[in-house]
Amino acid sequence: MAVRTTAIAVGLIIKVKSTISITPFIEVASAIVTKHCTDAAFTEAELELVERWLSAHFYRMRELQVASNRAGLVSQSFNSVLYTGFDNSTYGQMAMRIDWSGALSALNEQAKNGGSITVGIEWLGTPVDDEDDE
Repeated sequence: MAVRTTAIAVGLIIKVKSTISITPFIEVASAIVTKHCTDAAFTEAELELVERWLSAHFYRMRELQVASNRAGLVSQSFNSVLYTGFDNSTYGQMAMRIDWSGALSALNEQAKNGGSITVGIEWLGTPVDDEDDE
């Protein structure tokens, strides 16, 4: 998978623990940017910036969800589930601001509304009662 940003670039905006690879977060961000930020007017530099900030967002969400405590020899760790919309971190908010097409904001709103797309239908034909039987 070709990605636009690098671990070094992401590391310039968020402190990344040396024991955690940023690669999976970059890959997810890249897939989202590739699928949703498809306006031909985007420059590669703009796409890289969106991908960079979105990668930082995903890394930040991971850090918020994993917690651990230690008291002497005893330790506990747990995962918590948080709303992980793009607006849940300053990094995700920045990614949405850089994405001037609004695609990430729309995706964020879709996720907030249950992740489904509302589909509608309209009948443009003639009602059956109004048709003449010939």
